[in-house]
Amino acid sequence: MNDFTASFVVEQAPEEVFAAINNVRGWWGEDVEGTNDKVGDEFTYRVQDIHYAHLQVVEFVPNEKVVWLVLDNHMSFIQDQSEWVGTRISVEMARKGRQTEVRFVHLGLTRHYECFHICSDAWSSLMRHSLPSLITTGKGEPYK
Repeated sequence: MNDFTASFVVEQAPEEVFAAINNVRGWWGEDVEGTNDKVGDEFTYRVQDIHYAHLQVVEFVPNEKVVWLVLDNHMSFIQDQSEWVGTRISVEMARKGRQTEVRFVHLGLTRHYECFHICSDAWSSLMRHSLPSLITTGKGEPYK
């Protein structure tokens, strides 16, 4: 189905990468409520008047993988508010020599969705800039 996928490599160890990924306020968006420290935890992400998502942690393997299930979603710029509901956001990391490869997949976010171009652009920016910056410098570029 060609889910949205992005990957990048950093010099930091998987432990540092995993900690940064789970700091969603540090790279994705500053308006995050709830917890995401273990399977079953739930949190919300919000960009005022634009995007709201309610997610649940469904996989949490320290220093290897985290997966979030989208339970609810609202985007002001699309008609079908169910597009993200039931999709999964997966981030995996693996040591490759002295580096760590990070692989991000939004499972279910495919080209036939109305939001695909806007959402894929946003994810691409976060994976090119914000998350790598948080991992390497301690400061990301989350949405306000």
